[in-house]
Amino acid sequence: MLIRLGFEIVYECRQPTPMLLMLSIRPERRLDLVEPEILVVSQDAPAHHYVDGFGNQCSRVLAPAGRTTLSSLFTIRDTGQPDEPFGDAIQHRVEDLPDEVIVYLLGSRYCDTQLLQDQAWALFGKTALGAERVRAILDYAHTRITFNYQHARSTRTGFDAHEERVGVCRDYAHLAITLFRCMNIPARYCTGYMGDIGIPVEGVMDLSAWAEIYLGGQWWTVDARHNRPRIGRVPMAYGRDAVDAAITTVFGPADLVGFTVISDEIA
Repeated sequence: MLIRLGFEIVYECRQPTPMLLMLSIRPERRLDLVEPEILVVSQDAPAHHYVDGFGNQCSRVLAPAGRTTLSSLFTIRDTGQPDEPFGDAIQHRVEDLPDEVIVYLLGSRYCDTQLLQDQAWALFGKTALGAERVRAILDYAHTRITFNYQHARSTRTGFDAHEERVGVCRDYAHLAITLFRCMNIPARYCTGYMGDIGIPVEGVMDLSAWAEIYLGGQWWTVDARHNRPRIGRVPMAYGRDAVDAAITTVFGPADLVGFTVISDEIA
């Protein structure tokens, strides 16, 4: 299938303001592009591009005072298949994990493993390693939190989401990732496009957050918020948590005054 993807993000800056952007799709999906993915910055603010330590395509912009619009619109090919099931993929012993995967067992800014370690082992310590444990954690995170845009909060950690029992997709991801790491399952945070393809329309389109776990020598997509395979997922960035995969980071006073996302199947 073909999917039309894009965004328009508008900031009002009170002074010239540096910005760090992760608004490009992951390099692994670039061969699927039907046309070039181009970041357009209004006011002719030049962008400097580089690849970070997680392999994410990053852009640096100095937005001038006033209104700056960031936008892109492009088409990508997709298999049209739902997320691949992890099946009976094995859970590795910690001592057998590749060196580059170990970082995804450690606590991070939003995945405060030290606060949920004991509870995680009490909840999941008797589950079988691998698929059974993963499914138990996903089910728990899915039912523990009630989705509510009105309760979105950028400072909420995985532990906070567990205690407050409310949040948005990033909170489901942070809670699940925290619990996975507590149980020695490497997990990383992902952000990207995921439209309402194959399901009823759920509301205003937005970017989404989910997790990937390392089992059987590879990474698998898991999504505690929806808790079922989805179609048309296109990752933009991943890292330890939302700090590493933030679509925009603004270094100064600026107001977000417009945010539109497109993720539609082309008939």
